[in-house]
Amino acid sequence: MGELKKRMKEEILQGISYQKQFSDEEISELIDEKIMEQTEKEPMPLKDRLLLQKELFDSFRRLDILQELVDNPTITEIMVNGPGEVFVETGGRIRRWDKSFESKEQLTDLILQIVGRVNRIVNTSSPIADARLSDGSRVHVVLEPIALNGPILTIRKFPEPITMTRLLEYGSISGEAANLLRMLVSARYNIFVSGGTGAGKTTFLNALSEFIPPEERVITIEDSAELKLSHIENLVRLETRDANAEGEGAIGVGMLIRAALRMRPDRIVIGEVRGKEAFDLLQAMNTGHDGSFSTGHGNSPVDMLARLETMVLMASDLPLSAVRGQIASAVDVMVHVARMRDRSRKVVAVEEVDGIENGEIILNPIFSCKEDGCLKKVGDLKHKEKLRLAGYGL
Repeated sequence: MGELKKRMKEEILQGISYQKQFSDEEISELIDEKIMEQTEKEPMPLKDRLLLQKELFDSFRRLDILQELVDNPTITEIMVNGPGEVFVETGGRIRRWDKSFESKEQLTDLILQIVGRVNRIVNTSSPIADARLSDGSRVHVVLEPIALNGPILTIRKFPEPITMTRLLEYGSISGEAANLLRMLVSARYNIFVSGGTGAGKTTFLNALSEFIPPEERVITIEDSAELKLSHIENLVRLETRDANAEGEGAIGVGMLIRAALRMRPDRIVIGEVRGKEAFDLLQAMNTGHDGSFSTGHGNSPVDMLARLETMVLMASDLPLSAVRGQIASAVDVMVHVARMRDRSRKVVAVEEVDGIENGEIILNPIFSCKEDGCLKKVGDLKHKEKLRLAGYGL
């Protein structure tokens, strides 16, 4: 079946005019015609014909052999380590899949299809790229010569947004902490979510965003669009763009933050800061755009603040004391999420930025995850001015 599929795909490609855009229906008709020709030469059981039709269509318009993994709701991540190795994550556990790509060319073709659909470029000169699928799943690609064992493709599936109610049901956050965060979002506190890779930062940011009043104008900025703020009517979604083949035309997060400031936003939600754009984020938070959110990679709130300091220092000539002053003025609350030993994801800390003392940023812990894995209240919010202005009367 593999050789037959490969030969038929090549024959269909030869009959396609690249000057014309073919619809899914037209591609399906071409496949059916080719299968009909084949069955006239050599009879084929109906089951095999239907399977061949599906595999050919998937190779043209979908994700080839990976489509069944994408369609499987129990699989959360797909990892392709070259054409011969495919791994999947299910329920937090990784296992090797019993199928693989027939050749390096088959895998490369799929990668170019995925990247091309979102107007990204990946080649030997620029071998690393981020993209997304139509359902919002996150895609990361690394080609040779960087990838020594052949093209690498990682797909992190992005399911329907998990609400705060679901997080409560999962035990990912306590009811008391969720209620405080609801009030903080409503009262327009600036909140920064930190955590390691795969800890659930974007998931939590989505859940946090459901507390934004629906009448506000919100602008989201991401490398790959994943946030789904379906309850916001006045929503502007911005996405970064890589440089073209000539190395020109790149649009980064920092540029989009500066553009967003001219769009009269009530809030700006930034998927993740990784570098110099942290300076633009602080500028936005410090210039009347309260209620903004962002995330970043950090092992703890303290570690995240240190990383923010480094990012801002990279982007400006400000002394460290001034940078710390900017951060303490801009960020009101830090929320840290982590992946636990049992592979569950939980909020493990909620801490208030309490100003500067002796040149250091001071954090006031409000909720903390103890040894039993439960989030417990350990302190009170000190800065309640915004809550009072919002009518909470605390």
